[in-house]
Formats: sequence, structure tokens, C-alpha cells
Amino acid sequence: MDYETILFDVAAGVARITLNDPATLNAFGPRMGQELLDAFACIEADASVRAALLTGADRGFCSGANLAARGKQFSEGAPVDTGALLEAFINPMVLAAAKRRVPLVTAVNGPAAGVGLSLALLGDIIVAAESAFFLLSFTRIGLVPDGGASWLLPRRIGLTRAAEMALLAERVPASQALAWGLVNRVVPDAELGAMAGDLARRLAAGPASISTTRQMIFAGLENSLAAQLDLELAEQRRAGRTEDYREGVAAFLEKRAAVFVGR
Repeated sequence: MDYETILFDVAAGVARITLNDPATLNAFGPRMGQELLDAFACIEADASVRAALLTGADRGFCSGANLAARGKQFSEGAPVDTGALLEAFINPMVLAAAKRRVPLVTAVNGPAAGVGLSLALLGDIIVAAESAFFLLSFTRIGLVPDGGASWLLPRRIGLTRAAEMALLAERVPASQALAWGLVNRVVPDAELGAMAGDLARRLAAGPASISTTRQMIFAGLENSLAAQLDLELAEQRRAGRTEDYREGVAAFLEKRAAVFVGR
């Protein structure tokens, strides 16, 4: 697929997706939804990819849904289905994120508002620039949270803070997001790209068990303790049969850095 609203490349085992519509602060629309689904499918299909990075071009991460396009529909008297984007693109992407093979770093370089916040929450590790902010903006325009935000956010920062973000629709600056546990790290703007890239490369150089571990953590949000113990047992046995486990033990005994191959 030819991409118009994102940039996509793969290097050294890391797939990098950049939301690329700077004029709208990378607002989310149908074309971007199509391209993101395609890019994530390419990542899953490419065995050489062992980690992914998602960020935004220029001054923004993602400003939310493209309301300019929505306003044009209203002015023309066209019917508006506010669930269309969700059904066609956003919900399939969020569901796939729970089962994806590779870990994802999201590098938030500016506003992450509305569905932009939901995209940021898809990251296993979230890094934010000092100038970034997070905004669950739906009630400002008479809508409700979507993109999995009402499920993901309370699990990251707790019910009290998630309710505050959703109901009051106030900006949460990067420093506050770090204190709340919404992001893993906050760095100066000029250092964001390097930091996120380093983290993605570290994940890409890790063992096959990194992929399994991220899937297990996600599953644990829903599983009972007994079910999670069974999952740990099954996956530990499987991990013990990998080349990476043998290499990890050998490297430990030989007092050297392990060189994992992802299988």
C-alpha cells in the first residue's frame, strides 16, 4: 500500500511508524486508519521485525479525530456515523494490539488527544517529550471515550485519575503523566527520538520471551489467578525449549553478554 498519512520503515529489527499529517497535528481519519492497519499487519508478517516504534511528525503525536472533516459533513447536512471509524479501523487495531507479536514503544512528541491518547496507550512502553500532554477530550464535544481508553486508562492510572481525565477533559502535562504512571519516562524534547529508538532497539535485541511476556501481561488484566498461573506454566515450558534460553544460560555461565536470535 502507498502511504499518504504515515511514514513506515524497518531497520535493525525495528519497525518505525510515524503519523505524518503535520497540518492537522496528525489527526486521525479513515485514510490514516487504513494505513495503520496495513502497517501493523506488515509488522506481524515480517519475521525480521522484533520491536516497533510509533510516533508523530513535527509538533504533535495525534490531535484526535479529524473534526474539520466532521464539520464539513455537518455543514453539508450529510448523516454522521460517529462509530464508523471505530468499527472499521480503531477497534480492530486495539484488539490486534492485545495479541500482537512484537513489543511497541510509543514516543509522544506533542499533543496526544482523544483517539491520539488511545494510540499512545497501545504502547508497552510510553516515552513522552517534556512538551507533550495528554487529553481525554471527548466530553468537550459531547462524545464518550473510545479507542479502548475507557478500558486501558483505568488499568494504567487507576479509576480515580481515569475518571478525572475522562469527565473533566483537562490537559495532563507530561510531568503529571509520569507521576500518575501514565508514561514510563519523560525526556527533553530533543532527546525523545534517541531515547525511544534506543528502547526499541533493546527490545528488538531481546529473546523471543519478550513477545510472550507482553502478551502474558495483557492477558493477566482479564485472567483469574489460577488461569494466569496455568498460562505462566505453559509459556515457561515453551520458553525453556528456545534457542534463546540456551544462549541466555550459556552467556550467564560464561560471564558474557547474551546474543539472542528471537527463537
